[in-house]
Amino acid sequence: MSNIRHTPTAPTRAKVLSAGERIDAHRHDDHQIVYAGSGVLAVTTDAGTWFAPGNRAIWVPAGTAHAHRAHGHLDLYLVGLPADDNPLGLDAPTVLAVGPLLRELILAYTRDPDDESPERRRLLAVLRDQLCASPQQPLRLPTATDPRLAAVCALVHADPADPRTLAALGAATGAGERTLSRLFRHEFGMTFPQWRTQSRLYHALRLLAEDTPVTTVAHRCGWSSASAFIDVFRRSFGYTPGTHNRRA
Repeated sequence: MSNIRHTPTAPTRAKVLSAGERIDAHRHDDHQIVYAGSGVLAVTTDAGTWFAPGNRAIWVPAGTAHAHRAHGHLDLYLVGLPADDNPLGLDAPTVLAVGPLLRELILAYTRDPDDESPERRRLLAVLRDQLCASPQQPLRLPTATDPRLAAVCALVHADPADPRTLAALGAATGAGERTLSRLFRHEFGMTFPQWRTQSRLYHALRLLAEDTPVTTVAHRCGWSSASAFIDVFRRSFGYTPGTHNRRA
């Protein structure tokens, strides 16, 4: 990332982003919780992209240069925490599950950022407790550093429905299957099928945010049937793709 803006204090506020709108690369001296009340949020750093639908939030540690992008109409809620207040003990961006109580706490806490009352401080204390109880979710697309791995990832991103095996993708980019398998595990900590599923889910969320029909999303993203897509989506996010936009 270049031309990174430095905003020392991470703001606490609510903000609306239209589909496709971006917040350019910046960093804070504070930690920040970023929650999408509607639409799909993507947070990108040099290390990769973390993505979150409406029942997920993204923890962004202090000092992390990051950019935001909205997929669909995005109701964005931001909660800043001082650098010495890290209830999760996390030093890398992380996607967190957001249950009904945590969602309401985030919405309430961002409603009046200038409120310094004891009631609001107690609200923050409960919010922090709920954060600590929130399961972490592996919703991340890492950025490849090896050019051979990056070339294969680019092919899959360009066409999520591409059915080619890792061996065939390697042949198209001049890399061997065994080498690529090793690179996926070494750089990403996952196998090629695991990474491709993450990539397809990210593309699926983007299409759903644009009100694309579920069957169309399934085929565009490489699933053999709508039912197969629905099953993977439900296991990943806890609800069906048909209810994705209605949940907001």
